[in-house]
Amino acid sequence: MRSVIQRVKRASVTVHGETVGQISGGLLVLLAVGQGDGADDLTWMVDKLVGLRIFEDEEQKMNRSILDVGGEILVVSQFTLYGDCWRGKRPSFSSAAPPEQAKEMFERSVEAIRSYGLKVETGVF
Repeated sequence: MRSVIQRVKRASVTVHGETVGQISGGLLVLLAVGQGDGADDLTWMVDKLVGLRIFEDEEQKMNRSILDVGGEILVVSQFTLYGDCWRGKRPSFSSAAPPEQAKEMFERSVEAIRSYGLKVETGVF
């Protein structure tokens, strides 16, 4: 699994002109599932995501996690994180999981994050 994590004051995802996911503050997570990713990878990624201390404490040190600040998370599927541009001009996505497997792992990841009591919004897979 791969992810890009960004702190945000607000974020939303729009599909065909309709907002399908929106948060007021917390983390925007672009999440990709790779070939061979399994339950252990999912657990590691979710634990890392909710435990990352990337929010400031009262001394302006990045010392608080999303759990500590009670933020929200917007998770967006992004298979292009597995794009390989090593050869040629066209990226290869052969390392990304097949859509059926990726969708299942994406949904399980979202549920695992929600199990921490966090508000989670998503895009459309």
